[in-house]
Amino acid sequence: MKALVYTGVKQLQFIDRPEPRPKACEALIRVEAVGICGSDMHAWAGHDDRRPAPLILGHEAAGTVIDGPMKGRRVTVNPLVTCGECKACKGGRDNLCATRQIISMPPREGAFAEFLTMPERNLIAVPDHVSLAVASLAEPLACGWHAARLAQKALDVPLPSARCLVMGGGAIGLGAALVLRAMGAGQIFVAETSAARRAIVGAQDGIAVFDPIGDTSPQGVDLVIDGVGFGATRAAGSQALRPGGVFMHIGLGDTAPGLDIRRATLQELTFIGTYTYTAQDFRDTAQAIFDGRLGALDWTETALLSDGADAFQSIADGRVAAPKVTLLPQA
Repeated sequence: MKALVYTGVKQLQFIDRPEPRPKACEALIRVEAVGICGSDMHAWAGHDDRRPAPLILGHEAAGTVIDGPMKGRRVTVNPLVTCGECKACKGGRDNLCATRQIISMPPREGAFAEFLTMPERNLIAVPDHVSLAVASLAEPLACGWHAARLAQKALDVPLPSARCLVMGGGAIGLGAALVLRAMGAGQIFVAETSAARRAIVGAQDGIAVFDPIGDTSPQGVDLVIDGVGFGATRAAGSQALRPGGVFMHIGLGDTAPGLDIRRATLQELTFIGTYTYTAQDFRDTAQAIFDGRLGALDWTETALLSDGADAFQSIADGRVAAPKVTLLPQA
């Protein structure tokens, strides 16, 4: 099969790789859409020791099952593989499984390829009216779903009366804002420095967007969701929280200081790190996509998998306004 392989820092090659063979209880999937995640960009830039070259990256996938009990079904793929037996898995927090694996990290190759094998329990059938490019958005949107669900438990006010600030208008941030809207959040603000992305975010009903560099940021908010994860966004987000507010941290931009621990202590701020999503979060997100509750989801760009190296470079150079670039292996 053909695959886009990370071979070294800022190096991707579209080359032949052996076609994967499904194990027991696994399906063979023909990949038809796979998104470029920020974590793929970090790996490509040589900033992620968890993803050493050579490796097939990509974990935001959808396609068609060509071998297995679901043969012929169009599916979206939950890329997080867990044991199903440990305390975390049985307690509904399978994303914290001690032996969790995610495709695009060893020992599991990723989805920037023509074919992929996955456990059948990780597949969700996609209805005919939903494109596989849209279905592949279930993974990044599930990150926001997970964060918003946990936030509802931590907030001391109902979400419909909460003022919410999302840091970043990329796929994670915009996705979190769309999830908050679907869950009935009172007010939603999105901080985004790119004018092109602000235009995309601003076109979504019920979401207010602003430039955190030149505009006045909302203050005294109940909830912050940081989809970027840089020191600057942690600092701005925590400063915007009211006493007793909740900070949900998704982004893995850097490890620089930013959170004001003294203020967090004196004002009883709640800081919660969130990693991916549970299997139930993923299912709920997929269903929300299928039902249209997250909107048209028409803010992506597509490119051929064979042109993936150029797509990565364009994103790195800031030449892509779309919050998500989706690669098409079969086009």
